Amino acid sequence: MNSQVKDLNAIFKGRCCFFPRDPLEEVSLWSESVDKLLECKSGQIAFREFLKTEYSEENILFWLACEEYKKIKSTPKMISTANKIYTEFVQVEAPKQINIDCGTRENITKNISQPNINSFDNAQKMIYGLLARDCYPRFLKSEIYQSLLRRSQENLKKR
Repeated sequence: MNSQVKDLNAIFKGRCCFFPRDPLEEVSLWSESVDKLLECKSGQIAFREFLKTEYSEENILFWLACEEYKKIKSTPKMISTANKIYTEFVQVEAPKQINIDCGTRENITKNISQPNINSFDNAQKMIYGLLARDCYPRFLKSEIYQSLLRRSQENLKKR
């Protein structure tokens, strides 16, 4: 068993307390769609661990940051969060720079001084497409997912 799966084992043994139910119950649902995977906290964690192995963790981190950004109601918080997302993921040479086209990057850069709820929508759609088309199919074939799926099926048989 590789180290990523061992790390996930710690997460899925209940050491994390933010799961409303046993995360292993949800593993088989993840194969239905990338949306099922992303709407589940434990799915996000497993997918993130997989993306780390592909050196593309910034994609899910950006997507999740955008999801949180859309929930912000106060303008000062929106401005500070938009700037944080921009400096971390969007600007050229950002520490976790995402792969988006230059037009989208330029548009965000041009409007970052006056962000709104939709400031990152185009970039988020691009990253979502990348996750759904490229990363998600590989995740389903990965040892990380397959190991969790086997454990999930074993748990069901024990019941």
